[in-house]
Amino acid sequence: MNSALKPDQQALFSRAERQAQVVQALQAHLSAHQLLWHQEDTSPYECDGLTAYRERPLVVALPQTEQQVQAVLRTCHALDVPVVARGAGTGLSGGAMPHGLGVTLSLAKFNRIVSIDPHSRTARVECGVRNLAISEAAAAYQLYYAPDPSSQIACTIGGNVAENSGGVHCLKYGLTLHNVLRVRGFTIEGEAIEFGSDALDSPGLDTLSIVLGSEGMLAITTEVTVKLVPKPQLARCIMASFDDIRRAGDAVAAVIAAGIIPAGLEMMDRPMTAAVEDYVHAGYDLTAEAILLCESDGTPAEVAEEIDRMIAVLKQCGATAIAISRDEAERLKFWSGRKNAFPALGRISSDYMCMDSTIPRKRLADILLAIGQMEQKYQLRCANVFHAGDGNLHPLIMFDANDPDELRRCELFGADILETSVAMGGTVTGEHGVGVEKLNSMCVQFSASENEQMFGVKRAFDAKGLLNPGKVIPTLQRCAEYGRMLVRAGQIKHPDLPRF
Repeated sequence: MNSALKPDQQALFSRAERQAQVVQALQAHLSAHQLLWHQEDTSPYECDGLTAYRERPLVVALPQTEQQVQAVLRTCHALDVPVVARGAGTGLSGGAMPHGLGVTLSLAKFNRIVSIDPHSRTARVECGVRNLAISEAAAAYQLYYAPDPSSQIACTIGGNVAENSGGVHCLKYGLTLHNVLRVRGFTIEGEAIEFGSDALDSPGLDTLSIVLGSEGMLAITTEVTVKLVPKPQLARCIMASFDDIRRAGDAVAAVIAAGIIPAGLEMMDRPMTAAVEDYVHAGYDLTAEAILLCESDGTPAEVAEEIDRMIAVLKQCGATAIAISRDEAERLKFWSGRKNAFPALGRISSDYMCMDSTIPRKRLADILLAIGQMEQKYQLRCANVFHAGDGNLHPLIMFDANDPDELRRCELFGADILETSVAMGGTVTGEHGVGVEKLNSMCVQFSASENEQMFGVKRAFDAKGLLNPGKVIPTLQRCAEYGRMLVRAGQIKHPDLPRF
């Protein structure tokens, strides 16, 4: 390298050299239109749904076959090049943010539904198949795929596997983990690997539970076998209004305590319902401090009984108004607001950061009141929508990413929510993953030895640390630096939690 070059020029020269090396190696396996490396072509891949953090990849590879995926991985492993898998890019934690000196492996072309077996109630699909497309294809057999993230119209099953996604019906039907039988893919060395099986159980260690939610750190998913469930004969939704946040939170716990497992149990606070109602006109009560959406599905007799039981509990907990969907159109109208919460907020804020902590149901009111105090502390607005039934929060902090101070306060606000959630007996993520967004907060929840155990699992699959590096599991050095930052900012509220 020319020693007369300045350090920044040397870095650019090194990147250009590395890029040329990687492109040349991959051209042996991919055609011209399957490789992107010019800035105008790679810029669209610089972030996922978390737009506050961006990085331009060295190269973007778009394979069309498993053999090409295998060849890309073998090449990158031989050259010690990091690989970041990418699906639809709808993730909200920066899990698909590229590595600046790595290859972004786009799996968008793997969008084929291989087969649907109505007898075993399963579907084999490629990783790039959209979540909603599975249910659309299975509808002919009166079946559907239960996990339904709000982004289901766009998000892919491979991404769902990476994040262990849920949805508004996860309380009754479970997360991705509970609805997948088998995952097929490749290790970073290009070795074919399968997790789980087509049977209800598989011999040996439960590696399926390891790969689900592993955020692309252990293997590259190419094909998934999912479970399908019968469409219910009837579904009805209750919209209950509350004039007090605590009463609404307590009502959630009371419904579950009564032995009722609704098909869906969601909660929105007043700022969120106002944003949503102005966007989709779902018929929400704008005078309520919070509303609950409680759904029952099954046979008509089962639904009628469960609706009556839920109404009794909601009234006992202080519901000020109760509306019940009269038909399927009105049920979908009720849910349209919840499903469109994120885009609705995008209409009133230039940027927002969505947190994803999970807490015990009995602490719902406590965390919402705490978030209200944080709004004053950080001088930023926050609207709340979440899977109340399983305590999975989605506070959306509104800020302007072009204002460095607002971004700084937003990051501190989010960290405060996560730390408070852990102190209340919860966890830093429910379904959006850790990615880069919650990397520091992993230092709050887990000790250094616990993080090292997680690194041990990663090394068993990826000894060189090339798959999605620098995310999900924090290093000891990072935790130490984060701890010092919290001390300087006066942010350590719960010194009894693990730090470093």
